[in-house]
Amino acid sequence: MVHFNKQARSAPSLIGGLGVPTASYILAAALCIAVLIYGMLPGLLAVCLGFLVASALVGRQRQRGPHLGPTWAAGLVIATPIVALTVLFANAKGVAFGAVAQYQALLHHLAGTVLEIRQKLPPDLASHLPDELLSAQSWLVEYLQSQAHALSGFGTAGLRGSLLVYVGLVVGALIAGTAPPSSNGPLRSALRQRGTDFMTAFRQIVVAQFWIAAFNACCTAAFLWLALPLAGVSIPYSATLVGLTFVAGLIPIVGNLLCNSVLTIAGVSVSPTVGLACLLFLVVIHKFEYFINAKVVGKRTNTAAWELLTVMFIGEAIFGVAGLVAAPLYYAYAKRELLDSGLI
Repeated sequence: MVHFNKQARSAPSLIGGLGVPTASYILAAALCIAVLIYGMLPGLLAVCLGFLVASALVGRQRQRGPHLGPTWAAGLVIATPIVALTVLFANAKGVAFGAVAQYQALLHHLAGTVLEIRQKLPPDLASHLPDELLSAQSWLVEYLQSQAHALSGFGTAGLRGSLLVYVGLVVGALIAGTAPPSSNGPLRSALRQRGTDFMTAFRQIVVAQFWIAAFNACCTAAFLWLALPLAGVSIPYSATLVGLTFVAGLIPIVGNLLCNSVLTIAGVSVSPTVGLACLLFLVVIHKFEYFINAKVVGKRTNTAAWELLTVMFIGEAIFGVAGLVAAPLYYAYAKRELLDSGLI
């Protein structure tokens, strides 16, 4: 019993030796790294989303508009995905599985276009292409086909990911719907501050990126479904391309490069002229996007494009795709902490 009490007293003394703020920073960093190592990033993002939506429904920061109690707000966030899935499967059976098949077909279509790129270009231009391009073509075709094959096992992974996201939404909603304790210890207060700063970073960069992705998707839809048909041109898998534009647009910078490449190759599959038109459209649209990005994301987080590219490159090199997605959020959070501490 005496030995147990000594152990119980050793933890607070250890934290006191480190300093409570330092201990909270270490715990927050360990949690962020563990999320990437154990593949829990979708759950973490869902926690943040559930918390923000429930907090918005409660309306603590708003003077006007409807207000809900914390319990009702949390219940609404928890129940909405279940109701939406019920309606989807009752009225649109096979839509989700059909979307996966569409993306598989799109990848195979892009692979075929890359393989036949010399035949689609004018002979004078094709003759000037270097022979080294053949190896790059073969690599890209193999990569696209491997990604299409990987989508065939999407069912189990998608179910696991959906459950993880839903649990994250529930946790975030419950955090927003639970009253804070009447008394806080120093470590709990410090961890609460870390969580507040992380939510601020999430709101700044992720929510802003959502609107940028929506802007890209709407412009792409107008181009594919209105502008090109007026010119008598129809690009295959247009709906799939619009959906891909939105999802990839949630990843800053790199997502835009992916959308540019995919849409341009899809245009080349029709004709080189259509591919060039797609490329010109993307250049114009992303000039507007850079302006929006600078005003919305850059101004809120005080982050330059080279900073985002650097941290995304490091994140992808260490943790793969999860690191690529998490890098802007983690960097914005770290920068928020450094600003609050007066270090930068």
